[in-house]
Amino acid sequence: MRFGLQLGYWGQQPPANAQDLVNAAEEAGFDAVFTAESWGSDAFTPLAWWGSQTSRVRLGTSVVQLSARTPTATAMAALTLDHLSGGRHILGLGVSGPQVVEGWYGQPFAKPLARTREYVSIIRQVLAREGKVTGAGPHYPLPYNGSGATGLGKPLKSITHPLRADLPIWLGAEGPKNVSLTAEIADGWLAIYYTPRLADMYNEWLDEGFSRPGARRSREDFEIAATAQVILTDDPKAALDRLRPFSALYIGGMGAEELNFHAEVYRRMGYGAEVDEITRLFRAGKKEEAAAAVPDQLILDTTIIGDEDHVREQLKVWEKAGVTMMLVGVHDAEQFERLKPLIRS
Repeated sequence: MRFGLQLGYWGQQPPANAQDLVNAAEEAGFDAVFTAESWGSDAFTPLAWWGSQTSRVRLGTSVVQLSARTPTATAMAALTLDHLSGGRHILGLGVSGPQVVEGWYGQPFAKPLARTREYVSIIRQVLAREGKVTGAGPHYPLPYNGSGATGLGKPLKSITHPLRADLPIWLGAEGPKNVSLTAEIADGWLAIYYTPRLADMYNEWLDEGFSRPGARRSREDFEIAATAQVILTDDPKAALDRLRPFSALYIGGMGAEELNFHAEVYRRMGYGAEVDEITRLFRAGKKEEAAAAVPDQLILDTTIIGDEDHVREQLKVWEKAGVTMMLVGVHDAEQFERLKPLIRS
């Protein structure tokens, strides 16, 4: 089982100790470091800045949002970072949700699966550099010939030769159709709120994608990175209490009340009634009560919390379920020291 460091996206200010955490992750034997974006800081800039001080860890985005950039702009950023890092970049992509896509980027959210397929296909063209990049659309037509077009656009090929035509593309996916698409067209799955007890269900979704004609990967060479807290502690209750407000936020407050992909993940786990109550309280402004309504088991389904023996045993469970990397948040050097005995670089 490999480990990746999830730095996430920034809050009100840049994190003060991020470079120290990145350096500690490389020294501790972590396989990769990931950054994210929401509607504040972007993912590529911090990854390049902090990653420039490393020499071994892979540098990934988890995730950059499709609507933030055209597919060719994302391909440019990815091939540039891959060159600068000596072939260590992982391009993690995600569709985000309608509140962000339509409210922040001013674009329609409709047809996320079709948009993802088209987006990835164009990036693959850029990286392959076998010919001029074209796209029939309808979402990302190249050259553009729609309303307002001059008619002067022409197909182009990247001036810069990509370092790797097979630069890995991982997709953040939560629902069954999106996970199947990920298995078909991507090199890895960025799984959020993964639980090993539903591994059979996930494997059905993945196998559907692997079985499609022209699928890029098979189970043997496909990576599954599960974003999950791994907390070594002698006081599991305290750890659960720290995580409860974050669970309440993502279940009750992230996304629209009518369409919250994170909430739907927990509904599939069997927590429908709990999701409804947490959402009701959170939307009513009762955030502390919403956090208190989060059951211990809901958190434990998607995290590993306990002493070293318990964590070791649970890591085996996750690995047996198909997870190849635990993508964890680490906040200080002490936590790295506690995790070191568990890391197999």
